[in-house]
Amino acid sequence: MEETSHKRVELQGIGVSPGVATGPVFLMTTEEDRFVERAIADDEVAREIARFEEALIETRRQLHDIQRQVGAAIGQQSASIFDAHLLVVDDRSLVEEVIRGLSVQKKNVETVLRLVTDRYAQALLRVEDDYLRERAADIRDVSRRILRNLSGAASSSLANLDTPCILVANDLAPSEAATLNKQKVLGFATDLGSPTSHTAIMARALNVPAIVGLHDVSVRVSRGDTVLIDGNKGVFIIHPTREDLERYGKVEEARKTLQSSLDRLRDEPAETIDGYHIVLSANIELPGDVDTVLASGASGVGLFRTEYLYLSQKHLPNEDEQAAIYEDLARRIAPEHAVIRTLDLGGDKFLSTVKMPQEMNPFMGWRAIRFCLAQPEIFKTQLRAILRASARGNVKIMYPMISSLDEVLKANLLLDECMDELRAKGIPFDPDLDVGVMIEVPSAALTAHLIAPHVDFFSLGTNDLVQYTLAVDRVNERIAYLYQPTHPAIIRLIKNTIDVGHQHGIWTGVCGEMAANPLMVPLLIGLGVDELSVSAPAIPLVKDVVRRLRFSQAEELAQLVLERESAFEINEQCRALVGQVAPEILDLLA
Repeated sequence: MEETSHKRVELQGIGVSPGVATGPVFLMTTEEDRFVERAIADDEVAREIARFEEALIETRRQLHDIQRQVGAAIGQQSASIFDAHLLVVDDRSLVEEVIRGLSVQKKNVETVLRLVTDRYAQALLRVEDDYLRERAADIRDVSRRILRNLSGAASSSLANLDTPCILVANDLAPSEAATLNKQKVLGFATDLGSPTSHTAIMARALNVPAIVGLHDVSVRVSRGDTVLIDGNKGVFIIHPTREDLERYGKVEEARKTLQSSLDRLRDEPAETIDGYHIVLSANIELPGDVDTVLASGASGVGLFRTEYLYLSQKHLPNEDEQAAIYEDLARRIAPEHAVIRTLDLGGDKFLSTVKMPQEMNPFMGWRAIRFCLAQPEIFKTQLRAILRASARGNVKIMYPMISSLDEVLKANLLLDECMDELRAKGIPFDPDLDVGVMIEVPSAALTAHLIAPHVDFFSLGTNDLVQYTLAVDRVNERIAYLYQPTHPAIIRLIKNTIDVGHQHGIWTGVCGEMAANPLMVPLLIGLGVDELSVSAPAIPLVKDVVRRLRFSQAEELAQLVLERESAFEINEQCRALVGQVAPEILDLLA
């Protein structure tokens, strides 16, 4: 490619799907669907309702078609993303609110629909949980599709592009991402989005390099501009130089070579060169995630976040429904273990079926084990369901957000009551199933010696442990620089928890983001952790770091780190060791 006289511009976004791609820009304009707001007479309301219902039927048909196409092309797990879109179409409260609005506001259905869906989306955008906040994009996506069907306009499609390109847009709906032609779309970049958006998930499933959160990239480029995207590090270069193309070409070759070697590790043990074995398991949120776990080579499920079973439906799942899901998980993952975490509701995850108080600081309020102990019937329903699944012998149970021994004793007492109830009915269960607690509150880490005699394992939730220990809201961009997993206080809390566990003959795992960070893996091993539980896609990379390491190196690193005084120094020590044992991995990390 010839050197260009255009000025080179480098932008930094969030890499959400790995890979490097270069090509001309296809600029996708995402103008709001235009419609005319108009008043309607009383006798027109019925006609507007009929138009709305016809548009819903057509939207549902289109979404089912997209879901089938995605399922056939890249698997049912990716296709299940559109379950959320179908739930929006079938949400009777939303539909009925639009119908009521027609009668009250006397406006055409397009106007009322936009007002209602905007209100729903804005409400979701105000919550602090990334996953739930991104559901606002699902509502907007479905709303746009309904509006197009009301107008009779053809749906936009990326399936018919003429030449290979880099797609650039303000935002990209998952239904649009699902229909893109992989042979033509080399990668994409958007102004908006986050790693938890469904569009980001679709990009990873399609194996298309992607960057989101670039703020204004859609107004910085013109159609036909040559650009380079690095989905590993989130780098977007407008008018790359010849040196850029050569350097990133080498990076992409290295990534492909590394990925090919990682794929071969599936059936290899997570064991250091000198024979130290670590249990490497997976975190999941939905039963459908088990397919990915099995394909990754994980040693079981280290964290099943059960609250999403409750949030994905309009009623509280009963004991039989939950037992069936937990039993299926235990059966499919056997002989490996499955750690089922009890409800972690509250904070940013609320049930529509349970009235919960408005709180000034919900993350430190009525949530997780506090909610469960205050709602014993809801809690005991789940405990009995987990106990029934434990009859298979490979189920463990874990309580979230424990802050005191008193909470553990109360939870265990309810668990004993559930065992008595099942015995009385002759329903089998494992009376010796392991019971563990999440250590994610400083008070729990500091009183681990009091808690340990009453449990069988600890699991360090490092995301919240960092947040609560350092008083840092991890979604607040202004103080994001203070969110430091390598802060000396965090390292000491982790070390104390592990040591206390070993003194009492129980194992300690880590299921937060630190466990999935290749830089942190040697340090955690050196501190003595027994299990790392990470998202299934991270399993091969973490396993590779473990297998390139000597336990003696990890121990030496931990000793050095415990003497350091700053998060920066500790991070540099970790980086130095990974650079020594796996330099190609270090090259790929942002």
